[in-house]
Amino acid sequence: MPLETPVHVANALANQGYNADPDAVTLIAAAEDPAAALERTLETVPDDAVKLTADHVSAALDRSQSLDSTAPKADPTPDGTPAGPDPSNPTVSTGDTSPKSTDADGASPVETEGVGRDGERDGRGQSVAGSSGERGGPGGSAASSVASGTVDASSTPGRDAGDAPARSVEVDGDFASTGTGEYEDFVAVFRDRYETLSGTLRSRVNHRPADALESMPGNNDAALVGMVSDIRSTASGHWLVELEDTTGTFPCLVMKDREFADLVDELLLDEVVAVEGSLADDGGILFVDAMHFPDVPRTHDPSTADREVEAALISDVHVGSQEFAADAWHRFADWLHTPEAERIEYLLVAGDMVEGVGVYPDQDEELDIVDIYEQYEAFNEHLKAVPGDMETVMIPGNHDAVRLAEPQPAFDEELRSIMSAHDARISANPSTVTVEGVDILMYHGVSLDEVIAELPDEKASYDDPHLAMYQLLKKRHVAPQFGGKTRLAPEEEDHLVIEEVPDVFHAGHVHKLGWGKYHNVLTINSGCWQEQTAFQASVNIDPDYGYAPVVSLDTLDLTVRDFT
Repeated sequence: MPLETPVHVANALANQGYNADPDAVTLIAAAEDPAAALERTLETVPDDAVKLTADHVSAALDRSQSLDSTAPKADPTPDGTPAGPDPSNPTVSTGDTSPKSTDADGASPVETEGVGRDGERDGRGQSVAGSSGERGGPGGSAASSVASGTVDASSTPGRDAGDAPARSVEVDGDFASTGTGEYEDFVAVFRDRYETLSGTLRSRVNHRPADALESMPGNNDAALVGMVSDIRSTASGHWLVELEDTTGTFPCLVMKDREFADLVDELLLDEVVAVEGSLADDGGILFVDAMHFPDVPRTHDPSTADREVEAALISDVHVGSQEFAADAWHRFADWLHTPEAERIEYLLVAGDMVEGVGVYPDQDEELDIVDIYEQYEAFNEHLKAVPGDMETVMIPGNHDAVRLAEPQPAFDEELRSIMSAHDARISANPSTVTVEGVDILMYHGVSLDEVIAELPDEKASYDDPHLAMYQLLKKRHVAPQFGGKTRLAPEEEDHLVIEEVPDVFHAGHVHKLGWGKYHNVLTINSGCWQEQTAFQASVNIDPDYGYAPVVSLDTLDLTVRDFT
């Protein structure tokens, strides 16, 4: 097969039964004659080698150059130039005219076979969404296109993922936990949240500290940036919101007939907002005329990749559950090997790789694998089924074997060593992953339960999970409320603040599919790979499983594939 790109080299190695380090693949592809370099490497690699390394390739190429330097030179041609190889009897194929291999036997490369399974798979994939529309999900929206087709992975050529050296992935979010649980730690994290988000809001209002407002005479215009410490209604149906800054608290009254009064329905305790208005006659209360959230600017101009390349965004795989949708996963993995998916070079997994143990009552009755480490070993085998040349980034979720309190640090070394397939990158929850210039905020999404419970249905619901994600973007914090359904850990700084506006916001957790754009930020909740469990049925969760949202990084268009 032609070996003009590292992807072809990786596929050729996989067909020979070898896994390979990315550096090894790059060395072979960069050789003057990649086909010859590959052949020489395979001739010299030790029989007991499981993975081909850059050292193996370097040793083979050095040996080849040494042999070439002692080989007899070809006689020159009449014009004095060295004679080339006899075209009627080439020593190696350069791949210039050879047809691509179609892998007629239909077998998956040894390196990507993953777990065993019986019977044939149809490799079905269905596109259910375009890039536009405010409502996404299995039914799509009025602006979405629906197209379906059958892909037989056993009869298609191997994937060509493009020019691998052009890839670029940077992960920002991993941290070393410093909190001890002392009172001072909680004060520090809330102070950091306030200072960070108030900096965004102070450019919009003429902020005065709470203690300064207390000393101001009545009937003056005033503005305050504060953290919501209390929300209650008055006997007349108005809203009294207490805001706290680093100097104290101050009461702010939102009249029920004001045009923006419905914004009070969106407030959560502990989030940071700004208000403007006028002080009462006695100066003891601020009558609110306007309310501002940190929010994403409406003029946000998202970054895009410089080439045609795509990323698959998934979450909530839940390997180890009796309801893990293994058939859908196999169809997805097989489809990734087809030409239709050749532009998908990145796989981003937003948590809950496994089902976990003891996460909810009587969970042990619904487990297919009861040992947590065996669950991760099984997940690793399933991950091997995706193409070996894909860049994979994963963060933990609430079913994973890390602390429940957010932010969640990345997996420990033992679990990292188990999830070793394709050298996946593992970071904290949340993390920002910059893929070829596109900033993708990955957050598992536990706080969505709280947002959906606290806000009206038209603002946030399980049927429209992306609307709840809009609220997090508006508040510029992935888990604003403390002491509720979301467990928050005190750290020296608040790692849950959305300081930089992302281009894509990816979450999971709620097992529902939804997508849309909020102020030009593509927002995706990617569903799950677990069919309905008895526990989910008891709490009326009907999961959207077997879907794979695929983002074109050069346009930020979205296609959702259905593998159910």
